[in-house]
Amino acid sequence: MFYRPEAGHGLPHNPFNAIVAPRPIGWISTRGRLGDNLAPYSFFNAVAYVPPQIMFASTGAKPDRPGAKDSVSQIIESGVFCVNIASTDMGAAMNASSAPLPAGTNEFEVAGIESAPCATIDCPRVAGAVAAMECRMTQIVPLAGEKNYAVFGVVTGVHLRDDCVVEGRFDPRPAGGWLARMGYKDYAAVTEIFEMERPA
Repeated sequence: MFYRPEAGHGLPHNPFNAIVAPRPIGWISTRGRLGDNLAPYSFFNAVAYVPPQIMFASTGAKPDRPGAKDSVSQIIESGVFCVNIASTDMGAAMNASSAPLPAGTNEFEVAGIESAPCATIDCPRVAGAVAAMECRMTQIVPLAGEKNYAVFGVVTGVHLRDDCVVEGRFDPRPAGGWLARMGYKDYAAVTEIFEMERPA
């Protein structure tokens, strides 16, 4: 099968959503003039080691925000955000925070998620997340298409859940493993890992 995206694929569901998978989920928390916000993004990854940097992409418009979705709008206001790493044990809470709620709604409260203050930025984080990375925004890049943006940030502080530091390594398997987006409505719990040595 071959198709050109602009011509359509003819399938009941868009295959692009499932081709690049599994994808890690960046659970982005922000604080802006309308209050605190929390939303998951599966267009997310780490992009550099020194200094540590991450990115996430926000796609599509929101009727009650003139420029971008709540997360991007609040990062433009504050210049900071926190990336919380979703694990399987918090999957239901993560999903609940993805609801299309009106701007100014606090997803921490709606989804019953405990928040905690960040240490290096004025922003909340998910208290029970297996890891949280406090970030200062470095740039927001407009992408092709309407209201598509890539947000880049440098990590200024890292929180690791104590039970997920196992023999000196970060390992969220005590929390059910990494939660990954597979596309469509599908997710995966990553619990089986293996090592490979790089060639000399």
